[in-house]
Amino acid sequence: MSPRRNRPRGGADKQSDAPRTEGGDRYGLERTEDWQGEEWAVRTIGGGAATKHYRCPGCDQEIPPGVPHLVAWPQYGAGVDDRRHWHKSCWNARDRRSARLQRSRNAPRY
Repeated sequence: MSPRRNRPRGGADKQSDAPRTEGGDRYGLERTEDWQGEEWAVRTIGGGAATKHYRCPGCDQEIPPGVPHLVAWPQYGAGVDDRRHWHKSCWNARDRRSARLQRSRNAPRY
């Protein structure tokens, strides 16, 4: 007896093998939240899309590649340099955290 075939045989319908071009599958949906009198755009990033090291401004800890997190930036008048990568729990606790975090002298600045 031959093994069962789990994939459809070739034919005209090969759209499932085509690369996806939409950003909605790789990155989460963008939403708007109010914080400190400003509107912030917030987007969730899945673990597969997180490919670089980032530093969370909420806890001042590193976010390694492959860890789901979110990106927040001011909605109006902000550029690419104003985006910040946060742990989801740090973003949810941003009002309870102090604004002045102190780094050690040897901590990286990214």
